[in-house]
Amino acid sequence: MQFSPLTRLLAASLLSASMAAAGLVIASAPAHARGVPGTVVEGPIPGAPPGDPSSPDVADTYPWMATNVDLASLGYVEQEFFVSGEATAYSATGEELATGVPYKTRVIVRKPARPHRYNGTVIAEWQNVTAGYDLDALWSTAQITRAGYAWAGISAQRVGVEHLTEWSPARYGDLDVTGGGRFTGDELSYDIYAQVAETLRTSSPLRGLRTGTVLGVGASQSAFRMTTYYDAVLPQSEKVFDGYAFIVGPAPARRGPEPVFNVLSETDVRSPVRPPDTDTFRRWEVAGSAHSGWHGQEYRRPILTRDLGEAPTYQCDAPPFSRVPLHHVIATSYDHLVRWTKGRTPPSAPPLQFNPDGSKARDALGLAKGGIRLSQVEAPTALNTGDNSGETFCFLFGTHAPFDEARLDALYPSRGRYVAAVVQSDARNLREGYLLPADARQNRADAIHSDVGRD
Repeated sequence: MQFSPLTRLLAASLLSASMAAAGLVIASAPAHARGVPGTVVEGPIPGAPPGDPSSPDVADTYPWMATNVDLASLGYVEQEFFVSGEATAYSATGEELATGVPYKTRVIVRKPARPHRYNGTVIAEWQNVTAGYDLDALWSTAQITRAGYAWAGISAQRVGVEHLTEWSPARYGDLDVTGGGRFTGDELSYDIYAQVAETLRTSSPLRGLRTGTVLGVGASQSAFRMTTYYDAVLPQSEKVFDGYAFIVGPAPARRGPEPVFNVLSETDVRSPVRPPDTDTFRRWEVAGSAHSGWHGQEYRRPILTRDLGEAPTYQCDAPPFSRVPLHHVIATSYDHLVRWTKGRTPPSAPPLQFNPDGSKARDALGLAKGGIRLSQVEAPTALNTGDNSGETFCFLFGTHAPFDEARLDALYPSRGRYVAAVVQSDARNLREGYLLPADARQNRADAIHSDVGRD
């Protein structure tokens, strides 16, 4: 197979691009350690898969949605901790309802196992509970581990914690984020999230680490909760997070001193009316991607099968789960966000385009126009959109309809033409700051080993 000089040049530029990563210090946590004043951290809690959640012996249980990835091979470890203390209850408009309300919750941490692997930043995710249980919606193995981030999933809401107590009574039976049933509308969630995140900077879950940056991140329903926290609660409480990422959900209306990223899939962009970028706000819209696409679904499917007995299945009106890798752009936004906290402003991005009638503008292949255009859209092998319909959550899954052989042959008469189109698109996104080099290299490898184009 022969490639043009342009293709070889662009490929070389991708292969030569690199990402910096710094190290990590690990210290085993004592059974009880104090971090934030008034909080107590317990752990790491024993137990790992395989195990039995119903066992009366905690050591024979394991954390809910413990990853099935071989973290050791990537130089990472997974640990779970319990955090207890007293929280302030807030209304959705920021009214202080009560102080000193007791709580106990959990945080699951995935972190580098060696000091030199840690990059100094914790991604603190507000666990999503839309499905009725905690979901680490923003864990993305390759992107997080190769960069050396520590990731922490924080259980802040009643629905998720109550599911934990039912799933494994011995492990989670004494967790409570309602103040003993006094606050069942998640009035404590804002302060619990902030307090647990602060322990990641100062206490047991990451004890001994030189943590310089804590990012507050949340997806979809969690982004809604974080928006209330940022707009209504944060102005009257102490700063905990250095920057924020609101993913596939709303962004705050307030513009504070902390940098804010809002990364949206095509699914989430429903109007041409959008807030402008500012010195502390960026909104990125990703063409062809879905609110809940193939990448996250494939990761969670075997884990939910293990923990629930079976993973949810769906009958959608169109083939579901867009394969445009939104997680590539999310990973890029994290890197920008860390630099932004140190004064380096990230690039803006073009918005998705709309027709005069308010519908999304599409090209002859049915792909959305405008927005951040990854190579899966610019060099397409399938119709990927953010739209779908059908039962339950189908409207969030987007579509993925592979092109037939005749269309692929018309688009890419040779394998080299296809690989060149992928490399050219990725090189442009690298220059513009929407893609990381490692993901561009993987895209190129996937294109070379694909069946697209005649040899």
